[in-house]
Amino acid sequence: MADPRALFDLTGHTACITGASSGLGRRAAIALAAAGAQVIAVARRAEALEDLSAEIGPAAAHVVADVADRGGLEALVAEVSKPFGAPDILIHAAGVNTRQAADDVTGEGWDQTLALNLSAPFFLSQAFAPAMKKKGWGRIVNFASLQTSRAFPGGIAYGASKGGIAQLTRAMAEAWSPHGITANAIGPGFFPTELTQAVFGDEARAARNAAQTCIRRNGRLEDIDGPLLFLCSDASAYVTGQVLMVDGGFTAK
Repeated sequence: MADPRALFDLTGHTACITGASSGLGRRAAIALAAAGAQVIAVARRAEALEDLSAEIGPAAAHVVADVADRGGLEALVAEVSKPFGAPDILIHAAGVNTRQAADDVTGEGWDQTLALNLSAPFFLSQAFAPAMKKKGWGRIVNFASLQTSRAFPGGIAYGASKGGIAQLTRAMAEAWSPHGITANAIGPGFFPTELTQAVFGDEARAARNAAQTCIRRNGRLEDIDGPLLFLCSDASAYVTGQVLMVDGGFTAK
């Protein structure tokens, strides 16, 4: 039997991570680079991306862009492909949560949420799928949520987008997995990110969320490393169309 550790080696692969300026997207870039991948970090904040690239070193590059701007997709694809060639790993971590109650949802807020959380992962994946098909190998990892299957207050637009991610992931798998491209999603529980500042800023609320998990704590950024490396590597070659909940058992109760 070959060394099983080699299953997680990403040497020779190139990963594009959206939403890489902070939170789980930033952590994903660091973890994949540590596993041997070359990474292209994409987000809107130039300074944060520059800091990330400096931390990772020569294996990292970055592109400042709004992935929800479909009119800029062609230029984005070209820029992402410049440093190391077309990526064969895509991590869609960019997201927004307007936290509008159902009666207060605006057309602008709805469109912003769906464009970034649901449309951008599809159209960026569609743009890079031909290169992955040609190689016969690709990994797409979308970001689902607790709200993929549960309704939270003030989360109707966000929940709709994340429910859509589950079906998008299955549909991507149906379309592209015959060509060696797997498509899966990670569903994080409560992790300390910019999207969850309101949650972690309230100690009592954070404690209640922790108590609802089986593990009895909220997520730490490093908790995403193993699941992400599994879905991005040869270790998950026969896994596609799945949503892996990384939530400490929150959805198991």
